[in-house]
Amino acid sequence: MDFGIKVGTPEKQSGDCMVMGIFESRKLTDSAEILDTIAGGYVNDILHTGDMDGKANTTLLLHNLPNAQCKRVLLVGLGKEPVLSDKAYISVIHSVFDALHKTGIADTALFLTEIPVKERTVEWKISQIVIAAMGSIYQFDRLKSKLKENKRCLRKVVLNIADRKNLSVGKEALQQGLAIAHGMNLAKDLGNLAPNICTPTYLAKQAADMAKTHKLKISVLEEKDMEKLGMGSLLAVAQGSHQPAKLIVLEYRGKGKTEKPVVLVGKGVTFDTGGISLKPAADMDEMKYDMCGAASVLGTLTAIAEMKLPINVVGIIPATENMPGGNATKPGDVVTSLSGQTIEILNTDAEGRLILCDALTYAERFKPQVVIDIATLTGACVVALGNVTTGLLSNDDKLAQELLLAGEQSSDRAWQLPLWDDYQDLLRSNFADIANIGGRTAGTITAACFLSRFTDKYHWAHLDIAGTAWKSGKEKGSTGRPVPLLTQYLIARARKSD
Repeated sequence: MDFGIKVGTPEKQSGDCMVMGIFESRKLTDSAEILDTIAGGYVNDILHTGDMDGKANTTLLLHNLPNAQCKRVLLVGLGKEPVLSDKAYISVIHSVFDALHKTGIADTALFLTEIPVKERTVEWKISQIVIAAMGSIYQFDRLKSKLKENKRCLRKVVLNIADRKNLSVGKEALQQGLAIAHGMNLAKDLGNLAPNICTPTYLAKQAADMAKTHKLKISVLEEKDMEKLGMGSLLAVAQGSHQPAKLIVLEYRGKGKTEKPVVLVGKGVTFDTGGISLKPAADMDEMKYDMCGAASVLGTLTAIAEMKLPINVVGIIPATENMPGGNATKPGDVVTSLSGQTIEILNTDAEGRLILCDALTYAERFKPQVVIDIATLTGACVVALGNVTTGLLSNDDKLAQELLLAGEQSSDRAWQLPLWDDYQDLLRSNFADIANIGGRTAGTITAACFLSRFTDKYHWAHLDIAGTAWKSGKEKGSTGRPVPLLTQYLIARARKSD
C-alpha cells in the first residue's frame, strides 16, 4: 500500500473514493459541507432519508455524486461528541478501512485529519491513520499450503490536510507511522511463527539479516561463550532443550560512537512449557508468544533504523526454549548468575527473569544511559491489568514518567506499579542469595523486584507485556505491542537530545 499527503479540498479531488466524517444528528464536517455544496445538497438529502445518522463507526458508500470528480464517497459516523477521544478516533479509522476493503476501491483520499481529537495533533492523526491502514492489510498466512484469495484492492491512500504549514511535519509523521507499522509487522510475524520454526537459532538468523539490511553491528554469543562468562542463570533455563540458546546483541549507532546508548533487553523464550514445573495443557500453544519481548526489540530497531533516528540503541535478546527433560533444571536447584548472585529456583516456570537477569548484567558493559527490558513475564500482570495496558515498574521515576508519556502519545499505554523495598522480603531464600519466585501475591511486582537486584548500576525500567503482546480466541495473534510505545519513547529522547 502506497501513501501520500497533500493539501487539498473535496471539489478538486478525483479518483476512486473520498472519505469524510459525519457527526451524529447528521452534522457534517467541514469537508463534507464543501462536498454537499458542490453536489447541490445531495449529501444532506441522503442523510435525511435515514440511511445514516452519524452514529460512531457506521459507514455509507455513495456513488456518482453530482458535480464531484471522485467516483465514490464514503461517509463514516463519528458519534455525538464534537471532540473525539483518541480511542474513538482510532476506532473510526479501523471502520473506514474495514469498509474500504469490502469494495473494489483501488485508491482513496481521506479527509479525516480535520476531525478534532482531544489533545492530539495533526501529526498524531496522520501516524495513527498509517498504522491502522497497515494493520488492516496484515495477515499471517505463510505457513498455509493454500492461500485465501485476497480480494483487497486498495493500493493507495492519500491523506488530505487543510493547512500547508503542516505539510512538512505531516510528511515526517507519515514516515514515522510507516516505520512503526513495519516494526510492528516484523514483531507480529516473529510472534505468530510456529515454535518449531522460530527457535533461538532462527531469531539469531533474523537478527543477522536485519543487521545486514540496516547496517547494524551484530554479535551472537553461543552457549560456550555464555558459559565462559558465567551466565549460569540463563544456561539453567536452556539446559532442558535440544535447541542451543543464543544471546543476540544488535547495535544501532545513529549518533556516533561516543554517546551512551539506550539498551533494550527483550525476553526471547521461543517456547515455554514451564519446564519441570509443567504448565497445564490448555492454551499451551500460546507459549510460542513468550518471545514477544525479543520480537518487540527487533521491531523497534527496525522502526528507528528506517527513520534514521539520531540516537544510539543496543538491543540484547537472551533466546532459549524452556523444556522438560532429563537434563532440565529442577525446583530446588541453585545457580550462579553472571552478577555472581546465587539463585534458588523454586519454580522452573519463572524462567523469564532467569534469562533476563544475566542479560541485564551483560548490559552494563555498554555503559547505558538507561536500560528497558520487555517481557511476557507474569500471568499476574494479566490478572491485574487485563489486555488493555502494559505493566511498568522502574527504579527511576523520571524514566517511568517518560515511558508513561510515550505510551499516552502512541496510544500504546502502560501503567506504573510500585517497586517498593517492602516486597523484596518475599524473595528471601534459606539456601541462596535470592529465590526466583515470591509466592502467590503481587507476582508482577516481585518479578520486577527480582530483576531490580541486577540493575543497581543504571537507570532501568521493566515492561510486562504478558497481557498486551498477543490476543487469544478467534482473533488469536501477535499485536506488535509495545513497538509503538518504545519507538515513541526513542523519538522523544532523540528530539530532546538534539
